[in-house]
Amino acid sequence: MLIDTHCHLDAEEFDPDRNEVIERARAAGVSAFVIPAVEHANFEKVLEISATHLACHPALGIHPMYVDRAVEEDLEALKSRAPESIAIGEIGLDFYIENFDRDRQVRFFEAQLRIARELDLPVLLHIRRAQDAVLSILRRIRVKGGIAHAFNGSFEQAREFHKLGFRLGFGGAVTHDRATRIRGLAENLPLEAIVLETDSPDMPPSFIGRARNSPEYLPQIAKVIADLRKMPEAELAFATTENAKNTLELE
Repeated sequence: MLIDTHCHLDAEEFDPDRNEVIERARAAGVSAFVIPAVEHANFEKVLEISATHLACHPALGIHPMYVDRAVEEDLEALKSRAPESIAIGEIGLDFYIENFDRDRQVRFFEAQLRIARELDLPVLLHIRRAQDAVLSILRRIRVKGGIAHAFNGSFEQAREFHKLGFRLGFGGAVTHDRATRIRGLAENLPLEAIVLETDSPDMPPSFIGRARNSPEYLPQIAKVIADLRKMPEAELAFATTENAKNTLELE
């Protein structure tokens, strides 16, 4: 069985057939789904889906690309609702868009890390062109660990995240032949550092083109990683599932 450690099943793309998507993924061998929020406005939907589907587990947080419309009260809401979730996320830094307010991103990221530390919850990290900045903050504001989602840093940066208690999430990007850095990481990182994800409905794997991504494709993503590592699929599935369970304290 597999665990999709990062899938936005609350997204409107899944509104027409969410139940069917979950059932197809379960039939394919995905036993659990972690659904991260991106802003206060979707906390309730994430929690409702997770209450309806026992295989779904909520994470609450304010995504760095949504801090421009976040307010201080959203942090209070997060603190009050976070005990209902298994992690704080999706949080972090995104320096890809040059003129986006980095200081505001940092302020909300640090505030959410402090909430995670206070509540003893792991965090789901969004990191885009900001690996060293995130590492610097994590060394100052220590949390119990978590997952660095869609990791695309260097091997040395990956090792530093792992030292801080983080696993690295790999999804559809690893199936693209040109993604040489990600494929190299998936092949060469210690197995205990790796978890699987889809980031559905985004980050589609190569074999579906530009279609909507879905957790049902996680077994095929796992096969690509197993092939890269030249190991049996069942061994990879067992290890990554145990990694996810241990990181997120899932049964």
